[in-house]
Amino acid sequence: MGLLNKLTTQGSSLTPYDGVTPTPNPLSTPQSQLQIYSLNGTNVVNVNSAYQQYLDGTQNNLPTPSLLDLNGNTPSISTANPSQALPYINNQPG
Repeated sequence: MGLLNKLTTQGSSLTPYDGVTPTPNPLSTPQSQLQIYSLNGTNVVNVNSAYQQYLDGTQNNLPTPSLLDLNGNTPSISTANPSQALPYINNQPG
């Protein structure tokens, strides 16, 4: 009996998925609001809801927003080096 067959028929105490690929957590997608939340705390209800979907066997307490807040503004980097422009999602390599 192969491992996948064993997982799907007998299950495992190590994972709630038992051989099935889980759906991606909303906070791991490009549409995630976690980066904005971490800067200024906005959308806490939506971010916390998605954060609670992580099934890692521990209690998931949402971290507090950064103390390095820039009043909700995106940090700026000199335009002399456009490869370092923010936000990163709009300036990915390649």
